[in-house]
Amino acid sequence: MTIIGKQIRMERIINRNTRRTVIVPMDHGISVGPIPGVIDIKAAVQKVAEGGANAIVEHKGLVGGGHRKSGRDIGLIIHLSASTNLSPYPHTKTLVCSVEEAIKLGADGVSIHVNLGDSQEREMLRDFGRVSYEARTWGMPLLAMVYPRGEKIKDEYHVDVIKHAARVGDEMGADIVKVSYTGSPESFQEVVAGCGIPVVIAGGAKMDSDRDILEMVKGSIDAGGAGISIGRNVFQHRNPTRMVQAMSAIVHEGANVADALEMLKE
Repeated sequence: MTIIGKQIRMERIINRNTRRTVIVPMDHGISVGPIPGVIDIKAAVQKVAEGGANAIVEHKGLVGGGHRKSGRDIGLIIHLSASTNLSPYPHTKTLVCSVEEAIKLGADGVSIHVNLGDSQEREMLRDFGRVSYEARTWGMPLLAMVYPRGEKIKDEYHVDVIKHAARVGDEMGADIVKVSYTGSPESFQEVVAGCGIPVVIAGGAKMDSDRDILEMVKGSIDAGGAGISIGRNVFQHRNPTRMVQAMSAIVHEGANVADALEMLKE
């Protein structure tokens, strides 16, 4: 039962035909507060759903506020870990929800955030192991957001640490791993080659150039990536619906950057 359950849920967050996904995380409120774009969570979900996003990521308290009861369907991933920028240890993530609670809230998947190199890495890895076990027990897809962030990390975007982060997600039992983009398709190919599960890229800080965003998406797909999990560069865009459509065209339809940019102009 758990095997078919996971397969059904996976198809709610990954396109069953392309085996790729467009995920829009909206879990930023705990970390940085009610930033523009996600102040009205229901409106934010509506915009990206209409654009064709496969799934969103939310914390448990926003599930009710984001449930629209109408419009285009969208997969729900509930984030299980959190920290705030007000903490003296902002990179140390703490479990604030369980797989069972996420199931009760109607989740199609769960996600966890781990920062490798942080002084509390061991606790986050321990939590990762526990969540991985629970997710497998319940047949719940697990998205692992794994970033190299800590005192020993000189460059958190270097291919060596990014491919290490992706491999940690794979070996810990995640179904999808989210990492930062390494800057080029050639270097990102190393990340994908060293990981046996779908790899999606993060969007990072808000970018000013639509072309830069879409070239990053295209580069990750050309390298064999499985899609994107991009938040601020979507929900803080001047037209989130169009941006999701443009990204989806690259991820699912093989569109080039020029075609995607034209979609934003329409």
